[in-house]
Parts: sequence; C-alpha cells; structure tokens
Amino acid sequence: MTHVLAAIAVWLLAWWLNTRLARREGRVARWLVPLIFGATILVMWELVVRGLEVSPVILPAPTAIAERFMASLDTLWIDFRQTVVKGALSGYVMGCGAALVVAVLIDRSPFLTRGLLPVGNFVAALPIIGIAPIMVMWFGFDWQSKAAVVVVMVFFPMLVNTVAGLNATDPMQRDLMRTYGASYWQTLVKLRLPAAMPFIFNGLKISTTLALIGAIVAEFFGSPIRGMGFRISTSVGQLAMDLVWAEIVVAALAGSFFYGIMVLLEKRVTFWHPSQRG
Repeated sequence: MTHVLAAIAVWLLAWWLNTRLARREGRVARWLVPLIFGATILVMWELVVRGLEVSPVILPAPTAIAERFMASLDTLWIDFRQTVVKGALSGYVMGCGAALVVAVLIDRSPFLTRGLLPVGNFVAALPIIGIAPIMVMWFGFDWQSKAAVVVVMVFFPMLVNTVAGLNATDPMQRDLMRTYGASYWQTLVKLRLPAAMPFIFNGLKISTTLALIGAIVAEFFGSPIRGMGFRISTSVGQLAMDLVWAEIVVAALAGSFFYGIMVLLEKRVTFWHPSQRG
C-alpha cells in the first residue's frame, strides 16, 4: 500500500510542477513538460506494479523491461535489422516511390484520377491479416514478403495524397504558367510539385507508421527465426513478457525516429507554407 500512496504523491507533485512549467514560454519549458510527464508515468507504473504485486506475466515493471533490454541487445539488433531495415524501410521506399511516379503518370488522365481514388480508398481499407498470408505465399518467408506487405499498405495512401496535392494549385496559376509559354513538365516541376509538397509529406508521415505496423504484423504469418513480429509471437508463448515489452520499446523508438526525420525534412522543404510558420 505504501508504494501505491507513493505513486499518488508522485502524480500530484508532477501535476503541480507541470502546470507551472506549461504556463512559461521558451524551449526549455516545452522540453521539460513532456519529459516530466513521461518520467512520471514510468515511476507510477513501477510503484503500482510493486505495490499491488502484479504478476510479471500480466505487466512487468519498467526496471525489469530495462534489465531485459540491456541483456538482449544482440537479439534486439538482429530483429531490428530484419524488420525495420530490410522489411519496413525497403517496402517504404519502393511503395512511396512507386506511388509518386504513378501519381505523376495519371495526372494527365481525368478518367484515371477520378476512377483510381475510390479504388485506392478501397484497397487502403483492406485488412492486413488478409494481405499478409497471401504475400508470404507469393514471396516466401524472408523479408521480401514483409516488404511486399508494406508496399501494399503505403502505396495507396501515398498515391491519394500526391494526386490531391497535384490538384492543389489554382487554375489561374496554371493559366499564368501557360501565358509564359511553360510546358507541362516545366509547370509540373516549378509550380505543381512544390505546391503538392505539404500533401506529399502528409502521405510520407502516414506511411511511416503503416510501414512499421505492416512489417511487424506480416511476420506473424511466416518468418525466419528473427524479426520483431517473430520474437513477439514466440515470446508470448514462452510467457517472456519482458522481452515482448523490450521489442515494443524498440518499435516505438524506431517509429518515433522515422516520423521525426520526416517532420524535419518537411520543415526544410515546405518552410514557405503557412503551417510551418511560428
């Protein structure tokens, strides 16, 4: 009971501190508030698990997860390379790159533009648990089938956003380019693609999460003896929940880092857009 009371006291103290920091301006306050909030959650988690004597099978303590994390660095690194580098990143590059090329190709066809968007929304809604076994049967058990699942998951969200972005310019702006004698490709490169960049980066950011989820879930349906999805499914069967949580931590860190890279790139490329001001 002492641990539970300590958890309540920690929460009240952190709440009092954060409410005062949140009223202040400046970069230090903006960084301190989420750090204190996150640290408070971890401390409360540790105290409640110890105070209520929760079984490690149900919910391991953060210190137990950290201990298992440090003891399994080699295994986690092998799984990271298999799932994130080979499966997710390769599928992300292929899927997003193909979507950009296809969006530019169909841009001059109103029939394809109007007909493809409903199909894209339909395919984007397909459940991954239905696609993944098919891709494993087509491309084998190694990372190629996971990359194929990622391509299917990221292609249409990226395509829909790019097509919408290419139509973001006003007819008056396009008419002005024509009066200057600009060709289609000159108008595309100098006017329409820059105007489409906020939409393109929106698709790229959405796809970072989809790529990681697709690569991990696809490993549940067939994988060599490595990879985050394989490790999570086998560790659950062995009741090694601390290793499961360690894999979740790696996936969360990788996803946050991947998304953060896209946000930084967006700020550099679309610095002129009103959404990047302030």
